[in-house]
Amino acid sequence: MKKSRLIARQPDLMNRKTEKLIPWGTLIGLALIWEGSVRMTHAPQWLLPAPSRIIHTLWETRTLIGMHTAPTVIESLAGLAIAVLIGTLAASCMEWSPLARRALYPLLVATQTIPTIALAPLFAVWFGFGMGAKIVVIALVCFFPLAVSLADGLRSADRDALKVVRTMGATRLQLFQKVKLPSSLPSFFSGLRIAASHSVLGAVVAEWFGAERGLGIFLVRAAKSYAIDRVFAAIVVISALTLLSVWCVDRIARLVIPWHYRNRLSA
Repeated sequence: MKKSRLIARQPDLMNRKTEKLIPWGTLIGLALIWEGSVRMTHAPQWLLPAPSRIIHTLWETRTLIGMHTAPTVIESLAGLAIAVLIGTLAASCMEWSPLARRALYPLLVATQTIPTIALAPLFAVWFGFGMGAKIVVIALVCFFPLAVSLADGLRSADRDALKVVRTMGATRLQLFQKVKLPSSLPSFFSGLRIAASHSVLGAVVAEWFGAERGLGIFLVRAAKSYAIDRVFAAIVVISALTLLSVWCVDRIARLVIPWHYRNRLSA
């Protein structure tokens, strides 16, 4: 019996491994096409550098890029942490009080109608050109997906489970702690993945409007000097940081809510 189950699971394992390799294969294929096109057309390096040139630039400027990467990472993490705290409080308030939901939800939506690139210079004027202004921008960018995802997750708690716990004499706080909060964790981590990706991009945009160090200012300086290979190198690092942040959130989610992933695999 066990042997037959193992044999049945082998194709599924192979399919999962193949699915993981497909994005890497696609990326390598596109890079090869890009490299070949640049070499065949003899495109100038200042216009469109080949992937091999970008890799060379990454290695050549690794110390400089590392120096600019550190502030961006710190700003992203700080802004994301503040957004998690405020977003959790806002979502909890909206779940606890219908009045708070009617008051706060329109404001949450309104924050998304204002582009980040318009807020960054305002915060620079109000809070200065230090790290604090950038963290505020990042927190605002990350706040919406976190708060809305968690609020929706809290509202979509299993009604049957709520009824059972109510019949056992649970208080409103116990209902929140024992049923609503655990059932909202998948939604929370979905919002956190989006917020984590936005945190890096928010930091880069905030650095455009005043910073001594950071990938955003590195990108601006490279573009102004027509060092397009450095521009692409910065884009590669920004993309890598974004993917890494999303991957870290996914790893944490698998540790915190393993039952959610087991249910998905068995479905």
